[in-house]
Amino acid sequence: MNHDTYSDRYIKDILDEVKTVAMVGASSNTVRPSYFVLKYLLSKGYDVWPINPGQAGKEILGQTVHASLDALAEVPDMIDIFRNSEAAGQIVEQVLTSGRLPKVIWMQLTVRHDDAAKKAEDAGIKVVMDRCPKIEYGRLSGEIGWAGVNSRTLSSKRPSLKSGFQHRGLAGDGKK
Repeated sequence: MNHDTYSDRYIKDILDEVKTVAMVGASSNTVRPSYFVLKYLLSKGYDVWPINPGQAGKEILGQTVHASLDALAEVPDMIDIFRNSEAAGQIVEQVLTSGRLPKVIWMQLTVRHDDAAKKAEDAGIKVVMDRCPKIEYGRLSGEIGWAGVNSRTLSSKRPSLKSGFQHRGLAGDGKK
């Protein structure tokens, strides 16, 4: 797979399919990007499991923090990595060795490890690198355009809003 660019369909399919997300490198610091992304994904209806050994047993946004991926009772649909590229490679190796394989490994903005991506894909895992699910969700749902940001998506249709936050608005039929 070419990880320099992703089709909108590839990203949309991942965001529609995923229900549970393990966020490696989650932070309780309210000014950290991982905190914003965790809060956003929760608001969109995803179950997000923070992973941070220094915060294990505490809570971030009402979610119990786990020391490691191995400490999770279930295998998440997606692992969102908020660590540097070298650490991401190690995390992917640990995941592959454990045999507890998610559907998706997502590496955050500036995080890229091509060798780890290839190994994960060879094991049947979808990979996204150097992207943010919060930004991609907002862009694909049209929500990011509400703030005046160019989403690179043109449509004559208004997004359908539900009461409160828009939840999983990517399906296009208003049912997800």
